[in-house]
Amino acid sequence: QVQLVESGGGLVQAGGSLRLSCAASGIIFRVNHMGWYRQAPGKQRELVAFITTTGSTNYADSVKGRFTISRDNAKSTVNLQMNSLKPEDTAVYYCNVVPSKPELWGQGTLVTVSS
Repeated sequence: QVQLVESGGGLVQAGGSLRLSCAASGIIFRVNHMGWYRQAPGKQRELVAFITTTGSTNYADSVKGRFTISRDNAKSTVNLQMNSLKPEDTAVYYCNVVPSKPELWGQGTLVTVSS
């Protein structure tokens, strides 16, 4: 069964840090570009960071310099280290391949940043 399971969200004060993890199963992880997406209340889902099969990374301007994406192909996991969090980072965070596939959206993990 193809599945992506996110974890690591929570409530944090502005300026704090969180580390999100995504565990993949049922896909050939190493051949996929992987991304972290987020959807804030009332907004469309957006791609905030992705990492290619070769380890190259790319970030949305809004998170550049604060977030770091990494992957472990042996464990089929992709992580997102989030530092210097801001209230505007509040959202449900999801992982998916890049470009995303509808059937891979999971439940996501909620990140709430208080001011």
